[in-house]
Amino acid sequence: MNERPRSRKHSRQERIIALLRANPAVRVAELAREFGVSTETVRRDLDELGRIGAVNRTYGGAARSSMGHEAAVNERLQEHVVERERIARYASALVETGDLIMIDGGSTTIHFARQLAAQGSQVTALTNSLGVAAALGRDPSSKVVLCPGDYYPSEGIVTGPETVAFLDRFFVDKAFIGASGLTEAGPSEVHSSAAWVKRRMLRQAKRCYLLLDSSKFNVLRHELVCPLSDIGELVTDRRPTGALRAALKKAAVEVDVVTR
Repeated sequence: MNERPRSRKHSRQERIIALLRANPAVRVAELAREFGVSTETVRRDLDELGRIGAVNRTYGGAARSSMGHEAAVNERLQEHVVERERIARYASALVETGDLIMIDGGSTTIHFARQLAAQGSQVTALTNSLGVAAALGRDPSSKVVLCPGDYYPSEGIVTGPETVAFLDRFFVDKAFIGASGLTEAGPSEVHSSAAWVKRRMLRQAKRCYLLLDSSKFNVLRHELVCPLSDIGELVTDRRPTGALRAALKKAAVEVDVVTR
């Protein structure tokens, strides 16, 4: 079956962002040759990515934007370790024996999976993250179901239409997701395909938790995952302030601040 035009466009744009993680800039002519499309098609892609802040549009191409760039998951696992371990330990206590849960990919959720494994949670967990699956899979009392999909090496996750369709088949007690940033608009994500998976996990769960350290407060990334009202509870290491705190309160999001 041929890939639909909209899917092809998303694939190209995801590839452009991936190329900019490895290179400071890309050129229209080079991208057109790589994708086998016209330069006009590439310009439209870059213009669209530029409008949402995923790239910085330049003459003849595009440059890396902070909104569209994030270190690989293995690098992020070495950052804010103390804070993320605290968040993970607290969040693991929110899981009850026998729970059906979904866990998306990311550094904080891998810490969370390690905590679940350490305490022998006896859960059934669906995940699109190989890191989460490997961590929780060390617990013989828990069952891990790994989603199908297209492998994204830098994130260690699978994404795409097959992943979302697979998640549609299941309803769970709780979903635990991370995010690349959090503003008054809601959590945001660098990778569009990862955002699709997060949305579907949130939709399939009775209760939704966002696990996120305070370094991501007031950081806006490429794509909005959902409004704040779709998040039941935020688990973090520092209390939000200002407009973000007001927006969380207005959206009735419970905020759990873990300081030790």
